[in-house]
Amino acid sequence: MEGAAAQPETPRSIGRFEPNGAWIGFDHPGATYRFIVVHGGQTIAASADADLLIALAIAHYTEALGGGPPDLEATPADLSALVRDLIQEASSPGQRALLAEALDAIDDGLAGDAVASRLAAARIAGNAQADPVELLLARAEELLRGR
Repeated sequence: MEGAAAQPETPRSIGRFEPNGAWIGFDHPGATYRFIVVHGGQTIAASADADLLIALAIAHYTEALGGGPPDLEATPADLSALVRDLIQEASSPGQRALLAEALDAIDDGLAGDAVASRLAAARIAGNAQADPVELLLARAEELLRGR
């Protein structure tokens, strides 16, 4: 996904499922975002669709996961840029509008639950059904099994 804002190539952490376990996040090394799992110093990266990226943002704003590396923690600016890019790639005008509301909530510094509820509405508009944290866990486990 291409965006107007410069994206960091450095991975951004969303959190851990277990204390001291693997952490998950995203990076943006080029034109697309990737879902990453870092375990034992090894980074495993895979393509990430809009649903997975929205699920990452929801997990961040609901604080559903334990803390990842603090120096790599995703910032509001990172998530704002991610959502801005998702708006450009949205599957429908309705989903674009819902993502725009989520972007406004991020940029306005609204509480995490307010941002997460807007992101969840956009996710549903994109036909997502699985619980976002369960989706992230399943994808992380899949990547760790395949390494």
